[in-house]
Amino acid sequence: MSEPLVTPLVTIDDLHVDFPARTGWQPALRGVSLSLGREKLAIVGESGSGKSVTGRALMRLLPPSARVRAKTLRFDGIDVLNAPERRMRDLRGGRIGLILQDPKYALNPVMTAGQQIAEALRAHQSISRREAAERAVALLEQVQIRDPGRVARAYPHELSGGMGQRVMIAMMLAPGPDLLIADEPTSALYASVQAEILRLLDELVDQRGMALILISHDLPLVSRFCDKVVVMVGGRVVEQLAARDLAQATHPYTRGLLDCLPSLTHPRARLPVLARDPAWFA
Repeated sequence: MSEPLVTPLVTIDDLHVDFPARTGWQPALRGVSLSLGREKLAIVGESGSGKSVTGRALMRLLPPSARVRAKTLRFDGIDVLNAPERRMRDLRGGRIGLILQDPKYALNPVMTAGQQIAEALRAHQSISRREAAERAVALLEQVQIRDPGRVARAYPHELSGGMGQRVMIAMMLAPGPDLLIADEPTSALYASVQAEILRLLDELVDQRGMALILISHDLPLVSRFCDKVVVMVGGRVVEQLAARDLAQATHPYTRGLLDCLPSLTHPRARLPVLARDPAWFA
């Protein structure tokens, strides 16, 4: 008996994004295609490769000046390109959560952590202020904050980077999203705190049965943490493969990124420099 077909949660086919520049339209994404079920997908590549633009295009969070076109841009059957703005407001923060890089800039400095989580709850659920405040404390406990009541009353400047990122995660998890987009969620944190945050994300995604898009520069990290890897350069997807097979990647760009990594077991006097093919950016 054949397996039933599973419809992907996210389908992107031939996505193009251009931004206006003095010399005309500047392409940021050039024909990006990928799909995602309820699994963990990593998007990797250097700065400017289009990783974050892809995530924001899916949430329709790009500025009005951007020119966006695609054959398909769907989330759970919803045509994102043509959905009314009211429908998109329900999706953003409700069914799709976005964790940004640095909590110092992502959190509101004049609201306590508890107020911000409660606001996310009440924006998407009909509950009282009191219930939202109680659930905010429970969410802080779920993201493994030791004294959730105190942290709920604290302002962002009173929190460490790791605590601020846990507050961001709690805020994005509050409405119970189907998809979590984590845009370099540990880049502003110490290495020891990075491991804790990623372990926490891994546990929460598995417990809740969510899909995850992890945007990262860290190839060794995504090979351990994710199910699939998409490699981008110059606004294009150049390789897609299972994370466990990342070491066997074949595209010259992916091979170049892997070869540039330092190794404790095989030290080299000098790391190679990535050779760039102009065709990748043409």
